[in-house]
Amino acid sequence: MDEHPMGLPIEHTELPPEPVRERSAHPLLAFLRELIETALIVLVAMALVNTATARFRIEGSSMEPNLHDGEYVLISKISYWFGQPRRGDVVVFRFPHDPSRDFIKRVIGLPGETVAIRDGKVFIDGRPLEEPYIRGPMVYTYGPVTLGPDEYFVLGDNRNASNDSHNWGTLPRSAIIGKAWLIYWPPSRWGLIRNPFQGETP
Repeated sequence: MDEHPMGLPIEHTELPPEPVRERSAHPLLAFLRELIETALIVLVAMALVNTATARFRIEGSSMEPNLHDGEYVLISKISYWFGQPRRGDVVVFRFPHDPSRDFIKRVIGLPGETVAIRDGKVFIDGRPLEEPYIRGPMVYTYGPVTLGPDEYFVLGDNRNASNDSHNWGTLPRSAIIGKAWLIYWPPSRWGLIRNPFQGETP
């Protein structure tokens, strides 16, 4: 211990050593790392979006007056992961007679129901189905046919210009890709695709 000029003792306080600073990475390497991390995040996000959704382009007039040729719709694949298609849902599916082709139609008949078409109307279990959303009354007859436990009956909204279940039969549940829920192109047609029977017992 040293002495102060006035004779007082002087204490020496030892300062802690300064932390050793790591040398920062080269700026180019840091930039590349951030770029790779961002790309990975984008790829993961895209994979999740593609798993949950799909895009579909309307071709032809079979869904008029509600969906038109050239419009693009967004498909929700997850809609039926925890539930089943309901009457009135617009669905995209693999065509049963050619799985390389995708179709879009409206669900009309559900598993276990008996479907018939006569006098321009659809009948479900003998009761007429009110459908103010279609282009016009049907000019053909069909059935009656009772659907199996995993079968659906689908029709286009433009009934007399649609290649659907009245032509090729019932649609197996396994062929359904997802539910069409949003028109996103062109911008003037942007909007939700609504189920006219929403809230009713299927």
